[in-house]
Amino acid sequence: MPAVGNPQRYIGLMSGTSLDGIDGVLLRIDTDDHRRRLHVEQHAFCPFDDLFRHQLMALNTPGDNELHKAALAGNRLARLYSRVCAQLLNQAQCSASDIVAIGAHGQTVRHRPLEFDADPDNGHPAVGYTLQLNNPALLAELSGIDVVADFRTRDLAAGGQGAPLVPAFHQEIFAASGRTVAVLNIGGISNISVLKALGGVTGFDCGPGNALMDFWCQQHTGQAFDRDGAWAATGKVNHALLDSLMREPFLQADPPKSTGRDLFNPSWLAGHLTLHLQSSPADVQASLCEYTARACANDLQRHAADAQQLMVCGGGALNLFLMQRLAAWLPKVSVQTSDAHGLPPLQVEAAAFAWLAFKAVHRETASLKSVTGAQGARVLGAIYPR
Repeated sequence: MPAVGNPQRYIGLMSGTSLDGIDGVLLRIDTDDHRRRLHVEQHAFCPFDDLFRHQLMALNTPGDNELHKAALAGNRLARLYSRVCAQLLNQAQCSASDIVAIGAHGQTVRHRPLEFDADPDNGHPAVGYTLQLNNPALLAELSGIDVVADFRTRDLAAGGQGAPLVPAFHQEIFAASGRTVAVLNIGGISNISVLKALGGVTGFDCGPGNALMDFWCQQHTGQAFDRDGAWAATGKVNHALLDSLMREPFLQADPPKSTGRDLFNPSWLAGHLTLHLQSSPADVQASLCEYTARACANDLQRHAADAQQLMVCGGGALNLFLMQRLAAWLPKVSVQTSDAHGLPPLQVEAAAFAWLAFKAVHRETASLKSVTGAQGARVLGAIYPR
């Protein structure tokens, strides 16, 4: 285990539910004078090609020969991860030996915590599962660096949701003494962290982020996403459709809670659209954008009414129209992207998993009972030596 007092470098790799590709960062952690300072030294991005994106999307739902396809997808992801690591090392002009460990999240294809396998007769509550495709052993072999992976299952074993995991990291870098700060991550799914004025932290998934908008945009324009929300801005919100979407029970449930494409997927959307076939594609896109903004704004008002600041990260922070709609729903809140506070939106989650790798290497707990509902804080991640 490296000495805590020396500067340490970690790589964080995140491929999220947006399925657009891999964000990687090289994170330096300084812990001199009993203070911990984090600095992103490099950032790299590797896009998924259309075929791989389609393969990963297909694995979000039951299909033929899933185990074989999932294993091969994990191998390919590990190779892409190693390519991002090599790019980061090249940009930083350093070697693998300069990196303590890689935090590799993997690709979530199923997330069903606390479901299915309860055994009340023997006092065993349901654990359920969360599945992130990866091959961390192959990544360790290819990179020559220790790899920390499988961050979520330890929290499930302790009775938690296994998600979201980023609120503890948000607390580390964004908390402000004496005032409540909210951090909204908009990836494929959106999740919020509430950093309370007196030091407590809560956090949970809000609902869809980019997942439904990206799907609809791809289907009707051939583009992977709606750049700047420009297409949505040309449409008009169908309020009957929006009201139907807002009745989704997950949005009304109390935290702790987490979700994924298991719920918010094309089939779910199709079920709502059957009653609104008269809507134009642009109007549906506008309605989906409004849905994401309203669901997130409602959660902020419900669970962080005293927050005057909302920091937005993830790919959704780059959707200008979505940001405008968030601000419209939150007129008394300063809505800003995270780069206004020193960390660009596309680097936050990757930096979080570099930090989680640091926590695992030093056997420090990284989960929060107040967020996931687990029995207590746990050390997260399994270590694969190089």
